[in-house]
Amino acid sequence: MKLIDVTNSHSLLVSSQLENTDAVFIKVFSLGPTTVIFSGAPTHEDVILENKKRNIKSTEIQYAIERILEADPSEVEIFEAPHLVEISIKR
Repeated sequence: MKLIDVTNSHSLLVSSQLENTDAVFIKVFSLGPTTVIFSGAPTHEDVILENKKRNIKSTEIQYAIERILEADPSEVEIFEAPHLVEISIKR
């Protein structure tokens, strides 16, 4: 899997999230056909995985936990919905 930083292509999303949440940074990545939104706040970090055509694969979830959050799966909370997964960790 290859993670590509596409934050500059999503300036409206980034601006909106920074204005309306407690996030201090937002990064947007492409993981193949899946969009990855990584946000950090003083007390937590979140990763949202979204794919409009299919559900998120378990390998994509593992990749986000290990490579983006740099955490152990036991440290995170995972919320799954059709075509969307949110992974959260307290820092």
